[in-house]
Amino acid sequence: MTSSSRAPPRDQKRGDAEMFGAALSLPPLLLLLLCWAPLDEAAPKQDEVQRLPGLAKQPSFRHYSGYLRGTGSKHLHYWFVEAQNDPQNSPVVLWLNGGPGCSSLDGLLTEHGPFLIQPDGTTLQYNPYSWNMIANMLYLESPAGVGFSYSDDKYYMTNDTDVAQSNYEALKDFFQLFPEYKDNKLFLTGESYAGVYIPTLAVLVMQDPSMNLQGLAIGNGLSSYEQNDNSLVYFAYYHGLLGNRLWSSLQTHCCSQNQCNFYDNKDKECINYLNEVSNIVGKSGLNIYNLYAPCAGGVPGHVRNEENTVIVQDLGNIFTRLPFRRTWHQALLRSGDKVRLDPPCTNTTAVSNYLNDPYVRKALHVPQQLPKWDMCNFLVNLQYRRIYQTMNAQYLKLLSAQKYRILIYNGDVDMACNFMGDEWFVDSLNQKVEVQRRPWLVGYGESGEQVAGFVKEFSHIAFLTIKGAGHMVPTDKPQAAFTMFSRFLNHEPY
Repeated sequence: MTSSSRAPPRDQKRGDAEMFGAALSLPPLLLLLLCWAPLDEAAPKQDEVQRLPGLAKQPSFRHYSGYLRGTGSKHLHYWFVEAQNDPQNSPVVLWLNGGPGCSSLDGLLTEHGPFLIQPDGTTLQYNPYSWNMIANMLYLESPAGVGFSYSDDKYYMTNDTDVAQSNYEALKDFFQLFPEYKDNKLFLTGESYAGVYIPTLAVLVMQDPSMNLQGLAIGNGLSSYEQNDNSLVYFAYYHGLLGNRLWSSLQTHCCSQNQCNFYDNKDKECINYLNEVSNIVGKSGLNIYNLYAPCAGGVPGHVRNEENTVIVQDLGNIFTRLPFRRTWHQALLRSGDKVRLDPPCTNTTAVSNYLNDPYVRKALHVPQQLPKWDMCNFLVNLQYRRIYQTMNAQYLKLLSAQKYRILIYNGDVDMACNFMGDEWFVDSLNQKVEVQRRPWLVGYGESGEQVAGFVKEFSHIAFLTIKGAGHMVPTDKPQAAFTMFSRFLNHEPY
């Protein structure tokens, strides 16, 4: 029986029957008291992780790994870690990584989960800034085909709308498996392409009164392709990447009447110069996820590993309209090579080694027949159909309810989804400003309070930057990220 099965084992059924018979023989008053007693063990015992390899000491909090039902025959792998303190009264926070096609276990094991993978690929260390210090964290591998998630029909072509529906179905299934959490405050959070995943999911969840949705938080999210592309060119120039010759050429061929279009410009000269920008940002050896961090493995390209797999490092979600992007991917697919998609300038070896250890997979209740775990799934990414070019309508719908807290936050040295584009996007929603842009502070012990970034607050949405952080904010600035998360959840001033 796999972990995704719902039927209790036969022995358990027999035990339940014996307990029921015993209960009938109890005095009526005691039986009534038992009925009123809280169901402490409502969580699915078959999904509880009893012993996680790599830890010197097992955690004091409970955590679970198993499968939630998505749409159709989709089984979405989840890893749920209860809050370290008072889980019954702590919020439930869903976390999704992006891609599209990348695993949310990256968020758990390298960003803000309780266990952080070490370079040896076998050891886990406890994270002093884990977000489950104050929240019940639900990490969901989505869509099907990503990580340990799968579909019975092995059909992994999908799109923004289908993914939102499948994630919604999985969330409903989660609250059926864990009914003790159905009344807790619910927050939807994520990173990168979750800038699309989370608002589209939130629009479905807000219509479901059985879920206690309180808000959403998105880090370095893709909110608008147009604003992301347009702002990136400015970001690159003013961070010293382009030089005056290229900048002048871009101004001449991509701009008119003080308006620049770096997004879908049809001018051939403009496209040529944007290709130059794309090569500098994504292929020159700079770390697209953190301009000031080294690029793991040196200058990216595509290389072969010992398994004769082509490792592709893709630009992600910038300049998606440049002509060479999809055709290169499709040519690579037709070449017959096995292809692995890795985020640029990142080293996924440690996480991959850990999650492909047979003892780890067994501890996480992963079916043996599933293929090797990869950080990102090339086929899911390639076949993914992007429906929305902007999340404007979704945010306006959420904001019109006037009851959800929304946080858009950005590490300010990320180039994949840069802070400027997200700030432009939030400003374009035309909400009432409550607190003008100002520094926000974090206390660093003997160093005292330091500027952690800048924040601008509107009536139900805030835009916040984290100084010196890249795309994966909790990895780069764990204390600032935890402080921000805590203030967001507790509705405290930033």
